[in-house]
Amino acid sequence: MVVGAGLSGLAAARVLERHGLAVRVLEALDRVGGRVLSATVAGAHVDLGGTFVGPDHERVTALADAVGVRRRPTYDGGDNLLRWRGDLRRYRGTIPPVGPAALVDLARVRASFGRACRAVPPGRPGDARDADRLDATSLDGWLRARRATTATRDLMAVVARTSWGCEPAEISLLHVLHHVARAGGLDRMLDTRGGAQEQHLVEGAQEVAVRVAAALRPGAVVLGSPVLRVDRGERTVTVRTDRGTTTARRAVVTVPPALRRRIRFEPPLPARHRRLAQRWAPGVLSKAYAVYDRPFWRDAGLSGMTVGDAGPVFITVDAGPVDGSRGVLLCFVGGPDARAWEVAAPGERRAGVLRSLAYLFGRRALAPLGYVDQRWAEEDWLGGGPTAVPGPGAVVPLDEALREPVGTVHWAGTETATRLAGFMDGAVSAGERAAREVVRALALEDGAGGGIGGGVGNPGRGAGSGERTTGIEPA
Repeated sequence: MVVGAGLSGLAAARVLERHGLAVRVLEALDRVGGRVLSATVAGAHVDLGGTFVGPDHERVTALADAVGVRRRPTYDGGDNLLRWRGDLRRYRGTIPPVGPAALVDLARVRASFGRACRAVPPGRPGDARDADRLDATSLDGWLRARRATTATRDLMAVVARTSWGCEPAEISLLHVLHHVARAGGLDRMLDTRGGAQEQHLVEGAQEVAVRVAAALRPGAVVLGSPVLRVDRGERTVTVRTDRGTTTARRAVVTVPPALRRRIRFEPPLPARHRRLAQRWAPGVLSKAYAVYDRPFWRDAGLSGMTVGDAGPVFITVDAGPVDGSRGVLLCFVGGPDARAWEVAAPGERRAGVLRSLAYLFGRRALAPLGYVDQRWAEEDWLGGGPTAVPGPGAVVPLDEALREPVGTVHWAGTETATRLAGFMDGAVSAGERAAREVVRALALEDGAGGGIGGGVGNPGRGAGSGERTTGIEPA
């Protein structure tokens, strides 16, 4: 049994089926993909959730290759733009030109930050030296303790808003260091060429999920079925939705940490698992796209990449095809502006985004062929994004509860990944890891000669109302 048909749940189901197990995947939404969602706007493909893949995102690219979803480079030719203190400046590279003194301070702080990241073992943040002290400190508290300038703090706020959907004062420093360490360093996490934003998926990130789901056993994925209760037995697990009950030998739960508390577990989960759901809330980060007949900013020698200290849009990326057949600007809305923007009427949201784009690229940006935005905090069964935001003091006592199985219940989802957590690659690798845990556990239960799935009843039928099935069983 798999709870959640995002990339993590579908990756888990795929591995389980390949080991000869029949799998039922229950999804609350009326679609697959979870935090990946694709759309077509004015003839252009856009990804409203997870978007980019990097050269070291091996698990998601392997999965995309396996189902025939292609990749293309993110356009990065020309100059970037910095909107800073009421001025616009052109620049090349990763580091914006915030002034000589500020750049010296930024380099100093980045060097100290890099050393701190390298001291946190991926997958084991509690083993870091001074882990308790690092966890008790926020990113903002650390920056102030290092006497970082206002410019450095503001730039690090942009990183926090984009990466976690929060302000630097809201997140544990240990979690920040651990996240960056799992991503291969700050440069690898933030860069386009050679970094995590290097490529797009041509057919879309959600198409990976759609094709993986289609390749599973017919009827394996059941949409519109929020899981309400999970009853754990010694060797089985019973999952209840408003459409019926399913019994399996193991369950893999892939929902974001905060949404675990929307499921009633019997017996109740251990105390730290319950606290995890309370203290690892999702961030608030939204995305918007404006689509034009052509990428007119390229004519001015601009890359479409911008960073700013004023909202509602604080980062843009050229998300259009390299051949220029459509102009597509991806806009990130986060931080203080995100909360007001989230509750604004659709027309107000659109006008605010286009005003930001006009400031950056001129009045032509006010007249797109199409526009769309996505407010992840308004998604009832996702609750926000792009990932969880543990506040100070929430990592050392709770991080292990992300992955630690509770009897017949195993955990997946991008937050549980030991590498590239928060990225699509982390979602896929976490699902595959949880599936391997299930396979090993069943093999141990069945004994060396029993075969995986031995002793379970006939393969489950379709998901009818009130039907009782064995969700993980011989295929």
